Amino acid sequence: MATSLPHDHITPFDDKSTGKKEQVTKMFDGLACRYDLLNRVLSAGIDKGWRKKAIGLLKKDNPQWILDVASGTGDMAIMSAKLLKPAKITGIDISEQMLAVGKNKIEKEGLTHVISLQSGDSETINFPRDTFDAITVAFGVRNFETLEDGLKEMLRVLKPGGQLVVLEFSKPKNAAIRTLYNLYMGLVAPQMAGLFSQNKKAYKYLNESAKAFPDRQQFIDILNTIGYSATSYKTLSLGICCIYSGRKPVSR
Repeated sequence: MATSLPHDHITPFDDKSTGKKEQVTKMFDGLACRYDLLNRVLSAGIDKGWRKKAIGLLKKDNPQWILDVASGTGDMAIMSAKLLKPAKITGIDISEQMLAVGKNKIEKEGLTHVISLQSGDSETINFPRDTFDAITVAFGVRNFETLEDGLKEMLRVLKPGGQLVVLEFSKPKNAAIRTLYNLYMGLVAPQMAGLFSQNKKAYKYLNESAKAFPDRQQFIDILNTIGYSATSYKTLSLGICCIYSGRKPVSR
């Protein structure tokens, strides 16, 4: 039984009749057609650089089949296809509307022969043990209903020696940077999002979930406890984002 973490209980809506997974699905379905534009505006495009650095950790492994979890509109899968040239990338997400946008982007990029997007839950991945050479997750783990269950399931389907790479927001350690970051994420970002979307609550949730997320060494400790090896993290952009990595031990 996975340990329930405080972050697991942060939900997009004040609706006690539905769980986090259902609420996250509803939230992203509602944002899907504007999600990419909002990301570019709110991050000033810096998220592209973060993704490129995260994917770069996989280059030396030359993975041929990559699983992209919480694939959304396919940004991570598309960039991985271009930078790593794998034979196959499978992307899974619980939001059908996000996947629909992603499929259109992949078709326009001419990458349908490499990337396949399908409905899928990070906590019950519909593939056998030891399937994938590598797994990526960009800004998705904090949306898992039960973080530890998702991390265990990804470890299950990863091949021995295969690498997990996670990109996620973190809390800046510098007091001045942290104050500016909290102001932006708590007040500015939701207001800017409101110019494009009626769903300001979604961006308030993203801020709250990022603040509650067990970042840096806390996340590494969870990976280690679950069974990942060679774990590490690297901070980006003054600590507002982190790249985490870990491998499935060859002896498992």
